[in-house]
Amino acid sequence: MNETRVDTTAMGEEITAALRGLKLPTLAGELVPRLIAAGLHDAIPVVREVLEMERQDRWERRVERLRYQSNLPPGKTFETFKMGRLPRPLAAKIWDLSRGEFVERCGNVLSVGLPGTGKSHVSSGLGHALVERGHSVLWVPTFKLVQDLLAAKRDLSLPRALRKLDAFEVLVLDDIGYVQQAAEEVEVLFTLLAERYERRSVVITTNLVFSQWDQIFKNPMTTAAAIDRLVHHCTILEFDVESYRSEEAERAAGGALPAENETAEPRKPDEPPRPGRRRSKE
Repeated sequence: MNETRVDTTAMGEEITAALRGLKLPTLAGELVPRLIAAGLHDAIPVVREVLEMERQDRWERRVERLRYQSNLPPGKTFETFKMGRLPRPLAAKIWDLSRGEFVERCGNVLSVGLPGTGKSHVSSGLGHALVERGHSVLWVPTFKLVQDLLAAKRDLSLPRALRKLDAFEVLVLDDIGYVQQAAEEVEVLFTLLAERYERRSVVITTNLVFSQWDQIFKNPMTTAAAIDRLVHHCTILEFDVESYRSEEAERAAGGALPAENETAEPRKPDEPPRPGRRRSKE
């Protein structure tokens, strides 16, 4: 009997907490005490179960809404990326970022590497992972966002456009190095980075190392200021790997080869090589 009362008490606390989380303060304060006063202890587990169903349903609808608003490429997730291609320290950094703690700190992420190394795919996958955790994300090619901000500036609505972007906890800027680098484009890009500094997170992919960022911002002082704001609270991901597209091209040119983890059956020394396999050097 005591165990039942303890369980009921614990369930009642869970119900109260769940109702508060669902922003139903009156129910949170009144439902459990009234059930107990009416002697309806057996109803408490049922109420808890139904509330958990409601909480889960609301969460799934929230994630679906965030995913729709994010503009993230639907096929570029961690599940579709060959994470085994990356060095283990880099992969560990990526998995750590997917927990979303850097978003709570308003930190940034910078992915640097040559074309085809997986920067954009990983950044998109990170965005999907953050959405699954309930964070608001917007993915956009940098050149497109800059053009949109320029249009807003010409319409005298740049502050409103920046406030709209501020609604997203994480802004994923793909290929920042492809900005056309006109003075007015550099200005709106720098304004965006300055507005989000220590307030919101930015995830950036680029082919350019920092020593080449003067190709984007032109002015040395502006370049230094942009880098300073970006790296102050930043995790840098260096994609020092071979281009995935180059690997695919070489694989296609070389014919079908066994996967790296495939084990071949042993053959006799005078046995001709099997189709699709290279003769080992003896």
